[in-house]
Amino acid sequence: MSHDSAHAIPIETTTGLDSRKLAIWSFIGSECLFFASLISVYLVYKGKSLVGPFPHEPWTSPTGEVLEPIFEIPLVTTGTALLLFSSFFVVMALAGAQRGDRRALLGWLGATILCGMFFVGMQVYEFYHFVHKGLGYTTNLFGSSFYTLTGFHGTHVSLGVIWLSTIWILALRGKLPPEKSLNLEIAALYWHFVDVVWIVIFPVVYLMR
Repeated sequence: MSHDSAHAIPIETTTGLDSRKLAIWSFIGSECLFFASLISVYLVYKGKSLVGPFPHEPWTSPTGEVLEPIFEIPLVTTGTALLLFSSFFVVMALAGAQRGDRRALLGWLGATILCGMFFVGMQVYEFYHFVHKGLGYTTNLFGSSFYTLTGFHGTHVSLGVIWLSTIWILALRGKLPPEKSLNLEIAALYWHFVDVVWIVIFPVVYLMR
């Protein structure tokens, strides 16, 4: 038995996949069911709030003032675009890692992290802005379902930013050679997942009236 085959036995499964890659795919599958449940709940409650603020329609405040819809679509569209671009950036970072191009790895991975940080910052601003407009978690059905769905997604993006940041630090220290590029590939699979979930959430929450 060669040294390479002996090294492969502990990490390969009967599917031929690395056990860590199989684990992340299993995790992503369970997360798909989780977000499908949250999106379904949002759709069930959509349009059934009895009091404002409302996402797409003007609403009347307790003082009798007629206020504009609460969503700021241009800001969220910008965050969405950057999140989608970040999927391309992480692919380029992985390609750099696999061919041993440290500069490309650090540059593209850094761009991915910055896009993720902007998205999280946008969401923090949005939540803060909504609360000041009178939309709390228990204000109405829209508030409860909106904060739950987008809040859980934002948490996943935040965890992804932290994960990718730790890999960036390892790469900066020269501890991510091509033979360890699987560490970035697994994180990239998770990052693609949160992007795909947002592709569903964005039109369902922000565009559908």
